[in-house]
Amino acid sequence: MRVLISAYACEPGKGSEQAVGWNWVLQISRWHEVWVITRSNNQEPIEEILGTNPGNIHWVYFDLPRWLRFFKKGGRGLYVYYYLWQVGAYFVAKRLRNEVKFDLVHHVTFGNFWSPSFVSLLGIPFVWGPVGAGLPAPRTFWKEFSFRGKLNEWLREVALFFARIDPFRAMTEDKASLILAVSSGTKNAFTRASQHKIALFSAVGFDSEEIAELDPALSSGSGPFTVLTVGRLVHWKGFALAIRSFARFHEAFPDSQHWIVGSGPEKSKLVELVASLGVSDCVHFIGSLSRADYLARVRTSNVLLYPSLHQPGAFVIIEAMATCKPVVCLDLGEPALLVNEKTGIKVPADSPEQVVSDVAGALDLLAHDPELCARMGQAGRLRVFEHFRWETKADSMAEFYERAVSIQ
Repeated sequence: MRVLISAYACEPGKGSEQAVGWNWVLQISRWHEVWVITRSNNQEPIEEILGTNPGNIHWVYFDLPRWLRFFKKGGRGLYVYYYLWQVGAYFVAKRLRNEVKFDLVHHVTFGNFWSPSFVSLLGIPFVWGPVGAGLPAPRTFWKEFSFRGKLNEWLREVALFFARIDPFRAMTEDKASLILAVSSGTKNAFTRASQHKIALFSAVGFDSEEIAELDPALSSGSGPFTVLTVGRLVHWKGFALAIRSFARFHEAFPDSQHWIVGSGPEKSKLVELVASLGVSDCVHFIGSLSRADYLARVRTSNVLLYPSLHQPGAFVIIEAMATCKPVVCLDLGEPALLVNEKTGIKVPADSPEQVVSDVAGALDLLAHDPELCARMGQAGRLRVFEHFRWETKADSMAEFYERAVSIQ
């Protein structure tokens, strides 16, 4: 099969969207001949890895004129630039289609529900995703947020409203032969008419070398029960919920510790919360870490607490599972798809008070039952190996392509 891939973000050695684009291209090229339209600044790192003879992959590098790149300065206009890049990429793709008879076109990155993909207009079977809707936090949690946090959530709702009425985004949805959604919430964000062509599929994955790097045999220490929370310190990551939950759990388990890895604008507010709860001696703000130091923290912790209120993807969850750590998360977004009852505890997100109580209960259960921790940890590593290795996910990718072509 000859496949054209649109991958704005596609770079080796990176995480998040760059990793999704890069690994998808590598795995699909095992079966199909692939043409990839990506940004010009990805060329150097790609050629450092693959050289100038990348086998079954044809790289097509494209960027907007330099005078338009002011949109990306500081990241504030990134999505404006990305939207315009998609328009330009369509004309690149159209010229390629005149030279190559493609069987399928696939938009991989950015993987978001908000923005259209103009390569859907090429008139050949089109796959969109994996995409996440980036839904706002449930309204009942807004009372916990600062004014800035409430404004952020309101703007997210406004953006979603305009995304739904954007005729180009609607066109992308309509033209898709198959849509890959990262969560049930994302699936439900699409129209009823599209539900039959949506498949749930996580964007998160690791290759075998990365999983080996997370070998649980390298874990060390048998000190106090330690809860690890990782991420940027922003309101929707749920750090305040995590701290309040830990404080309640700590009353019954006074030797416990809570490590918070990350930095961000909410830190001062969170430090004040820790002091007000009287847990400053056991809640530690670690800050940002190198990957080696971060993995050392994962290995020496007992459980990952991931209370994000809207998260399309969470590589840290898979890293913790691969290191044989149980996960406590909210039953929201892609984390709810990654974690099952054998690998961790998913807490309903009905209200802040309910979450704090249930998360504290989950931590108490794990702290008092080391055997349960071990079983969940082992099940988590097995789940990563069976479902989230890129080599395994590639089998599903190939099946998706066959399905999309047959639908057409």
